[in-house]
Amino acid sequence: MKTYSANPETIERTWWVLDADGRSMGRLAADAARLLRGKHKPTFTANVDTGDFVIVVNADKVRLTGHKSAERLYRHSGWPGGLKSVTRAEELAARPADAIRRVVRGMLPHNKLGDAMINKLKVYAGPDHPHAAQQPVAWTAPYPKAGE
Repeated sequence: MKTYSANPETIERTWWVLDADGRSMGRLAADAARLLRGKHKPTFTANVDTGDFVIVVNADKVRLTGHKSAERLYRHSGWPGGLKSVTRAEELAARPADAIRRVVRGMLPHNKLGDAMINKLKVYAGPDHPHAAQQPVAWTAPYPKAGE
């Protein structure tokens, strides 16, 4: 018996919709990263992008648990005195799509393969998305939302 190794020609991609309403940001990001990477498929190959497309809707309704809303995020412009910081709650309120994209990107490989995977993530603050033609399937989490 030979070991199966996926190649780009044999990959079948599905479109998934994840609803972020009431879900924890970390759990949502873990589900998205798993789908983007392709680890839910029996044909998963670590060095090939076997993942699916992921659409996250209601990004503005995602929850931050514990003390994470007060945690600061830092970036630097490259210029002297260019250190900027913002809390996670402020980033989520101002740019919810970017906040979720940043967290999901941190869960993917930090190389060219991860760069290709993150391009298959589509995040929208509201409940609507323009990908109806791709016939996306709703992803159901294996665990309930908080409070259920």
